[in-house]
Amino acid sequence: MRQKRAKAYKKQMGVYTHTFKFREPFQTIVDDELILTCIKSSFNLTKGLDRTIQSESKPMITQCCMQALYATNNQAAIDLGKSFERRRCNHPPRDPKPPSECIASITNIEGQNKHRYVVASQSVELRKQLRQVPGVPLIFMNRSVMVMEPLSHASSKFAEEVELRKLTGGLNNALTAGYINKDDESENEGEDQPRKKRKGPKGPNPLSIKKKKSDTPAKEDKPEQPKKRRRKHHKKSNGGNENPSNENEGSSNHEHEGSSPNEKDVNSE
Repeated sequence: MRQKRAKAYKKQMGVYTHTFKFREPFQTIVDDELILTCIKSSFNLTKGLDRTIQSESKPMITQCCMQALYATNNQAAIDLGKSFERRRCNHPPRDPKPPSECIASITNIEGQNKHRYVVASQSVELRKQLRQVPGVPLIFMNRSVMVMEPLSHASSKFAEEVELRKLTGGLNNALTAGYINKDDESENEGEDQPRKKRKGPKGPNPLSIKKKKSDTPAKEDKPEQPKKRRRKHHKKSNGGNENPSNENEGSSNHEHEGSSPNEKDVNSE
């Protein structure tokens, strides 16, 4: 699908969604002629509808259209029709109506598309009839290409009237013109009320002011306790095996060896 055509289809479906309240998945009524055309051209009908509508679709078929497919004895078309959801048309299967008349009866209800159906049909007469009903998207096959018709005159006129009602509906209504809802007024007062300007000199920038120190409660003075003396412990050399007696003997020997010669003479005498 070309980009220009895809944008046009998306815009049209936006009108149907916002103005006529269509919702996803879009319910699409398919007739027997469109199914036969897709089977003949090997066209994937379900994917084609999703691509054309630019969203998820929900194909549906009526009992009268299924009876028309049974009459053709085309098994591929019958299987494809059976895969779609069955839409009740309240027409007896033994006395079915023509597919065009059946689809028109469920789509055009008192001049309105009450069930919000998208109609995919190859019938020219049916599409011509449904163009008079506002809010009916029409889809058909054109040379193995699925096409959506532009907005009909009835649909575009109805959309314009809805937009005008939105703009001027409250002003032209004599009952509600000039009336202000109190609930809305009270809500707007809190939001739209202008703030009062302060008069006088401006205060300092709160970000530039130092933060006040928090006053912490003074701790109770406890009586000072005397400091304990620590004794110094000398490390013992040679694994602590030497006795103090050996140390004394060594010191006395050093004293005898260091005595002078005069002391020796005195002792000899």
